[in-house]
Amino acid sequence: MIEMTPILEKNGVKPLYMQLANYIKQEILSGSMKANEKLPSKRTLASYLGLSVNTVMSAYDQLSAEGFVVSKPRQGLYVAALEDDIAAGQVYLEPYKVKSIQNQKPIQIDFNSGKVDLEHFPYVIWRKLTIQSLYEDQGELFYNGDRQGELQLREQIAKYLYASRGVRCSADQIIIGAGTQMLIGLLCLMIGKGHTFALENPGFHRTKAVLQDFGARTIPIALDEEGIDLKQLKNSKASIAYVTPSHQFPFGMIMPISRRMELLKWAEDNNGYIIEDDYDGEYRYKGRPIPSLQGLDTKGNVIYLGTFSKSLIPSIRISYMVLPQKLMEKYREHFTIYKQTASRLHQQTLYLFMKEGYWQSHLNKMRTLYRRKHAMLMSAIKKHLGDKVNVIGANSGLHIVLKVKKKMAEEELIRLAMNVGVKVYPLSIYYHESDESLDSRVLLGFGGLSESEIDTGIRLLKEAWGL
Repeated sequence: MIEMTPILEKNGVKPLYMQLANYIKQEILSGSMKANEKLPSKRTLASYLGLSVNTVMSAYDQLSAEGFVVSKPRQGLYVAALEDDIAAGQVYLEPYKVKSIQNQKPIQIDFNSGKVDLEHFPYVIWRKLTIQSLYEDQGELFYNGDRQGELQLREQIAKYLYASRGVRCSADQIIIGAGTQMLIGLLCLMIGKGHTFALENPGFHRTKAVLQDFGARTIPIALDEEGIDLKQLKNSKASIAYVTPSHQFPFGMIMPISRRMELLKWAEDNNGYIIEDDYDGEYRYKGRPIPSLQGLDTKGNVIYLGTFSKSLIPSIRISYMVLPQKLMEKYREHFTIYKQTASRLHQQTLYLFMKEGYWQSHLNKMRTLYRRKHAMLMSAIKKHLGDKVNVIGANSGLHIVLKVKKKMAEEELIRLAMNVGVKVYPLSIYYHESDESLDSRVLLGFGGLSESEIDTGIRLLKEAWGL
């Protein structure tokens, strides 16, 4: 039996069944209870905890309604497999204020912001270049490569960044790694834990988790309509600022040139650094992609992060950072002991993909495709939801924030959507601390959905939310 040691207050304000349900939710979200693990029967758990069978049954019913557990006929209850952004280590779900619907439909439409369109991935070309990589190198790729990543790929990345994002760098300033989180961790070691990192609030929760796991001090800085609040930043003790200026995550605002110049001046005055995470700068639906902060930097205070997860496929796990010269010197002096983490075979294949022009063709095709999906999303929202919602961050990227003009908690919106087979995502996990005053907003990603699925999903949300 799964070991459970909940501390329950029998005379507490919350009912015992809700205390038990919340305890199990915490265990699932923290990873202590794994996906597909079987829960004890209600009679077994009731006997073990000294509770009534009805109390345990009510807790299980609540967990089932919220999607944390699933029932398998004649087998029992099992822990559900949650998406990464839900099982992020934060318990943001509180008891819902609407009546549970027991017969939840299977998920048909998943508005996951981490998914991309795989149907249009150039499988044939990628397979050909992978085989070509193995043939040309005759096994050389099976040895350890350059610690910074394959030189030829870094040269291609440097050319691409200058042409598309205005980033000025040489291949020697680029370090490739298996994902942005890994590079953030290395960067934290290079900069040192003695600094305080300012993070956008709300902002990307995985970056905060990495920094805190490495022992760095973090401080949340609120946003205004132009991005990170400079007044708050200046009044803080931070010397490092992590920002997403070309498409703020999750709200989507674009930092104007005046704010960018102010931010650069702040870094210069504080002898600090700006970490510019350009996680999906390729996808902008009005005008051209915004030039990078790094391209405006003349003092060597900007660290630029990029990834191929959104523009190619998430599982390729190839990201990169561009370091200013003073940090490159520190890297070469103290951190070359760390070996390269990204697959050399994938790096070589990606190099050929870029060198032979397939990368630019793929980007152009995906921009057109996502622009069409974005137009369908906006059209479906207008058709089905009308003026009952507001869309936040609609000009770029592969997600939007949807604000529902109805007094409903985030948790209610998510569960009611799941009851009609649609999965939407919480915004609260991106805040430094949970805030009960947050209004009815959820995150919708559309990159992995077809145009018909997008329309169907929005129509079902109208039904689920009674709009």
